[in-house]
Parts: sequence; C-alpha cells; structure tokens
Amino acid sequence: MVSRVFIANMIVTAALMLSGCFRTADAVAQAVATEAPAGLELPAYEPTEDIVVRLGYTASYNHTTLCSDWVAWELTAEEADGQNDGQYSFSRDPGVAWPKASREDYSRSGYDKGHMAPRADMRWSCQALEESYYFTNICPQDHEMNSQAWRKIEELTRRLAKCYGRVWVVCGPIFDSDNPQKIGSVSVPGAFFKALAVNTSEGYKTVGFLVDNNPQSFSPRHYAVSVDSVEAAIGRNLFPLVDEAAEAEYDWKVWNH
Repeated sequence: MVSRVFIANMIVTAALMLSGCFRTADAVAQAVATEAPAGLELPAYEPTEDIVVRLGYTASYNHTTLCSDWVAWELTAEEADGQNDGQYSFSRDPGVAWPKASREDYSRSGYDKGHMAPRADMRWSCQALEESYYFTNICPQDHEMNSQAWRKIEELTRRLAKCYGRVWVVCGPIFDSDNPQKIGSVSVPGAFFKALAVNTSEGYKTVGFLVDNNPQSFSPRHYAVSVDSVEAAIGRNLFPLVDEAAEAEYDWKVWNH
C-alpha cells in the first residue's frame, strides 16, 4: 500500500517543480515530515499587550498608535494559492476595545490603508480574507511604498511559501519618535519591518526587511537585513522558538525566488 507520507512527498515535489523551486527528494521528505513548533511565527510579547487572534493572523494592538505593534501568521504553499476573491470594506475590528482606528482617520489623508498580513495571503478562506480588512491589520503607508517595495516583498513571501512548503511571517510599524505625525487619531510609521523564517534541509533560515515609509528603492534585496538587525531596530525578540544563530545573518540565495 502506498503510504500517505509518500503521497504527500510526491505532491509537494510536483508543486515545487511547477513553481520553479525544485528541491531534492530528501529535502522535500524532510520538509513534509518535520513538525514545526506551534506559534513559531509569534514574537516575544508582554502579558499586558492586547493580543488579537484572527483566523489568518495574530496581532498585538496598540491603543495609543491605533496600529498593531506586530502582526504574525504562518503561510503554507496551499494557502498561498488561495482562490477566494471576495470584496470587503475596511472596518473596525469588533473584537478590539476602544480606542481603535476607523475609516474616518484615513479619509483624505493621502496615505494608503496598508495591509500588514496581505489580502492575497488570506484568500484561502472567506473569513480570513474579510478579517484582513480589519483596521487591526492596517497601518498608514505611503502609496509608492505600499504598491511597490512592500508589495514585492509580499509577492516574494508567497513564492517562498510555495518553494519551502510554508513560511512564518511577522511584520509591523516602526515609529520615528514618541510624537509621530498623525492622520486623525492614527500615528504614521516612519518605516516598517518584516521578518521571515523557513525550514530547509539545513535547518531554519531567517531574513528581515526594514523599509522606509517613503522608499528610495523598490527591490526587496535593497531592504534585506538579518533578523538580529530588525530586533535591534524594534526592541523585540522575533522568532524566539528559532535558534539565535539562524537570526545573526542571512544568505540571499535562500530567499532569491
């Protein structure tokens, strides 16, 4: 009888070949068989943080900035190919206490309602897609930044999910000062961070991105840094379940897909 593991290996191998990211059979088998710790995408956080759990992502909502300090999710290869395409309006998160952001804050501000967990990562579920439009998952983004540099990093992330089977993601805003510019009651970040982790035949690999909210380049590689560098910029431990050595540096060959 053909085992379920063998069938899974064949399916993943075929998917990797079709996506243009072929791995050896041994590497594919390891990726399928390896059990990742639950919540690997979650950063370290304090008990006092307002943690919001949605179907497709987890966030820490900040009632001062009215942006989430971080949004984290796991994206599988199957989810990256989600086909739901419903249209939803940006809305207040019904599960978040006041004060919280609203459409009025963004109205005529000149800033995009920038997704942290992108809608394209949530198309595997109508509920997940709808919840990606909650303001818990939104920050003010410069239009060029949102439509170019940030979008290209999002597209890269989905390609990585298809190449490696899954990718763990955490991202969020970085504020320049204790008194940032505001639109309505929402603080405008000076930059954004994103950190990715994948499990390879050589163990976990990580990479970070630090992107100005007024970018000078649209290339993801231009913004690539080690996860240690991101942690230094935001003052938070990312991927605490991953060995520290994997966060000290990055090899662009792992991410160039």
